[in-house]
Amino acid sequence: FAAADWRLTLPIIGWIALYVGVMWYFVPRIKARAAETAEARSTLTGRIVDSYTNVTTVKLFAHADREDDYARDALSEHLAIYRRQLRQITVMNITIWLTNGLLIVASGGVAFWLWGRGLVSIGDIALVIALTIRLVNMSGWVIWVVTGIFENIGSVQEGMQTISRPYAVIDAPGAKPLEVRAGGIDYQRIKFHYGKEGGVIEDLTLAITPGEKVGLVGRSGAGKSTLVNVLLRFYDLEGGRILIDGQDIAHVTQDSLRAQIGMVTQDTSLLHRSVLDNILYGRPEAGREAAVLAARRAQAHEFILGLEDGMGRKGYDAHVGERGVKLSGGQRQRIAIARVLLKNAPILILDEATSALDSEVEAAIQEQLYNLMEGKTVIAIAHRLSTIAAMDRLVIMDKGQIAEIGTHDELLRTGGVYADLWSRQSGGFLAKEDAH
Repeated sequence: FAAADWRLTLPIIGWIALYVGVMWYFVPRIKARAAETAEARSTLTGRIVDSYTNVTTVKLFAHADREDDYARDALSEHLAIYRRQLRQITVMNITIWLTNGLLIVASGGVAFWLWGRGLVSIGDIALVIALTIRLVNMSGWVIWVVTGIFENIGSVQEGMQTISRPYAVIDAPGAKPLEVRAGGIDYQRIKFHYGKEGGVIEDLTLAITPGEKVGLVGRSGAGKSTLVNVLLRFYDLEGGRILIDGQDIAHVTQDSLRAQIGMVTQDTSLLHRSVLDNILYGRPEAGREAAVLAARRAQAHEFILGLEDGMGRKGYDAHVGERGVKLSGGQRQRIAIARVLLKNAPILILDEATSALDSEVEAAIQEQLYNLMEGKTVIAIAHRLSTIAAMDRLVIMDKGQIAEIGTHDELLRTGGVYADLWSRQSGGFLAKEDAH
């Protein structure tokens, strides 16, 4: 342009200034709209997933229409925000097109004006117009790319916030693998408040000798599950320490700690994989024969052989669905017990391990659980006191403190909290007013 006549560059300079100004004005606004759209989309997806996940509850309370309206409100909000984003993008595109059109007209006008005065040739005019059109096309491509980036930047930012969030519990520098020789557990003046100023567990001390079977008893909220969670280092203590065979669990690796602990919970969830994969999750190198043996011991073998999924896979190769939804609660719990039997860890935690089983299956599994407990340190949580009455010691918790401790017979003789709970049982469960 300047080689032909410096005045041909004036439209280009003016266009660059306008182009930068348009981008400077619109890009931050589109970025903000994209973030709002991503948040609205996340809300919409969350509501839909929530309804499908709890579809049984929705049906039980006849709230299908209510859930439809709940999801529809989120959809309307998402569409409204998305339309605002599209309007912003459309206005920017129109502004850029007008700016590009103005550049073509201005460049052509200046070129013809100079040609009329004999200052440039026809070839110069053709070159100016061709280069201007090429520049306009390139600017259109740039704005298309920029628009595409900022349309999705909200989703990217939301995802980055999730994946870049640091873990709440990390291994200490120089953490070593846990070596369990006997399985003794020692809670030493531990404090844990879930980040609050007080409550939950305050200055609790409890020593569990190697191979001892301890039952934790208490009303809901007494701190039983919290004792287990801090032992597994799902949370770091706010005071005190926990030792396993003299080793502070805060100074060992989390993987090595959890590898030495087997746990069966009340709310059992399975991976969306085959039954065999779920059982082998306890010890992947064990092999199929060991998994089948564990299933037999957990009274799961017979029903597993009768399973078939939608793809025609049968028995141990059948897939159980997301979180094991294709199985009953009792079936899921038996597979979970088989998984722990296969893991054969030196420390065993049972959190209402047989709560989802019928009495006949529970009686059959209890014998296998007692066999599994041999030589292991066991912590068992139960509201059904009859399932833990035979433990070596019972620890009665109340408001984050140890209220009583002793054997079943000793605690009944003292006539304290445990004796009261035992007397108020209904069919082996804590009375309703005690369970809340």
